[in-house]
Amino acid sequence: MTAEEKAWRPRLVLASASPRRLELLQQVGIEPDALLPTDLDETPGKNELPRSLAARLAQEKARAAAKVAAVTPELAKGYIIGADTVVSVGRRILPRCEVVAEAAQCLRLLSGRSHRVHTGVCLITPKGHERRKLVETRLRFKRLSSSEIEAYLGSGEWRGKAGGYAIQGLAGSFALKLVGSYSSVVGLPLYETVSLLAGEGYPAHLFWLNRV
Repeated sequence: MTAEEKAWRPRLVLASASPRRLELLQQVGIEPDALLPTDLDETPGKNELPRSLAARLAQEKARAAAKVAAVTPELAKGYIIGADTVVSVGRRILPRCEVVAEAAQCLRLLSGRSHRVHTGVCLITPKGHERRKLVETRLRFKRLSSSEIEAYLGSGEWRGKAGGYAIQGLAGSFALKLVGSYSSVVGLPLYETVSLLAGEGYPAHLFWLNRV
């Protein structure tokens, strides 16, 4: 990207430190100007549904990043994207696993059954308007043997992942069926995100012409 292109292109902020979300945006030719992760309490509210939690956290992340961007001269009046992914079995929300016992419990629960992945996306425009999307994807895992669960736990790939797995990694071999958006399960629904940006005037496709 040339200096001239950077000078006029509107700023874009991703309210996340997730390398997966950054890679997904880069996959479709979008390079954020800054990453502004937020430190939010992601505990579900009493009786809060999985889809409501995903939508709420995406909005809260975007709003928190927008406050920081507003007082940062090079980011003010930019576009802000926040996203959050929630894995659930029925109304039960699965944790973002940090210890092996949590991941083991999630894998045993998901083994041989269907579950849902909800990803909320919130876009805040330079004029302060909010646009939101919620994407629900259904997955079914094969029945996992004890050795498969132990091997996956040993890989460490589950760490920090909602539901204790990463579909884009080794756990891709567990998925028997997926109905919905694969990129949403990874962390950011690309169709919906690009549509939100383009619909609000961000030149989402401009730099495709310069790709080799």
